[in-house]
Amino acid sequence: MNLPVAMVDPREPAFVRDPYPTYAALRARGPAVQWPALGFPVLTRHAEVNALLRDRRFGRQILHKVPREALGWPAPAPHLAAFDAFERHSLLELEPPEHTRIRALVHPPFVPRRIAALEASIAALAHELVDGFIDRGRCELLDDFARHLPVLVIAGFLGVPRAMAPQLLAWSHDMVAIYQVRRDRAIEDHAEAATRAFTAWMREELAARRAAPGDDVLSQLIAARTPQGESLSTDELVTTAILLLNAGHEATVHAIGNGVASLLAERPADGVAHFLADPVTVGEEMLRFDAPLHLFTRYALEPVEVAGLPLRPGDRIGLLLGSANRDADRFTEPARFDAARSPNPHVAFGAGIHACVGAPLARLELRTAVRVLFERLGAPRLEAVPPVADTWHFRGRTAVALRW
Repeated sequence: MNLPVAMVDPREPAFVRDPYPTYAALRARGPAVQWPALGFPVLTRHAEVNALLRDRRFGRQILHKVPREALGWPAPAPHLAAFDAFERHSLLELEPPEHTRIRALVHPPFVPRRIAALEASIAALAHELVDGFIDRGRCELLDDFARHLPVLVIAGFLGVPRAMAPQLLAWSHDMVAIYQVRRDRAIEDHAEAATRAFTAWMREELAARRAAPGDDVLSQLIAARTPQGESLSTDELVTTAILLLNAGHEATVHAIGNGVASLLAERPADGVAHFLADPVTVGEEMLRFDAPLHLFTRYALEPVEVAGLPLRPGDRIGLLLGSANRDADRFTEPARFDAARSPNPHVAFGAGIHACVGAPLARLELRTAVRVLFERLGAPRLEAVPPVADTWHFRGRTAVALRW
């Protein structure tokens, strides 16, 4: 099948600043387009993206089905040995039956009742951060607020010392940077070094919890058992704990930054009032309107056809979450920030077996943090158009300057 071709450089500054006109043009060309700069085709529309996220004929990895040599892949890079070992046990990368077992063991701390119980502590952290800048009459939302809150929440959730938050954040930034389009050897080396340091520290934390269990998620993960008596290995515990921090922090920072920037830019007159009246509905629109993640990828696990495109085992396909969330076939006036939009079936957290396990916590953090921010600051306004980070599918601002 000859697909339409997207002659778009995902590193082009104009595209990175505002990819949505390009997404609209791609959707108009079809549900699937070839994207040479990425090296694989992508799905552009909500129906196909949502369906493939749930399609068990596709997976996050392929080596459990097809050997590396048959795919023509090079041998693993020696300078990424620690990072590759970390990813080997990542819930994000595994497929059943390993994925099923690990997710069942990791899921209990994220059930709605347990997450809801964190609201008071999240609000207290948000108030503490606002106390640090409210008298200035201005702040930089990311540096003063959004980058601190999620890592402090996750640190408390896992039961690790709060004083470690800056170091955890530094390790997280270096590790997550490896997933960006602009990846190079320097980024890889930093990711490898951060992985080695983070895993060594986490092993010490786990050893301490085994010796003296507490009322924290690390202790709960150590003690977790399936009905068959299975548990998480030390390597699985290390990766899972680090993953909870890395994934939970980066996406939540951008969800807060993008959400506040979008609301204040698109609804400057009444956006704050709408949020305070209905943080759940408006919070979901923040996630849809400018999602923190714009691209997921999957491998075909068997011969399959999607959107008229035949795929062989090992073929890779991209899912444009940012485009799916602006699809006019699924959302009325998708380019408009609609504070009352309901229902809102966005795919910002994915779907299917790989749907974000931390989504309930991320949603609670977004709603609670922004509620406290608006309650304390009144009606803040943007000082300037917030610049966008040069990372494309990790969609986020580099600064959101507010004044009140």
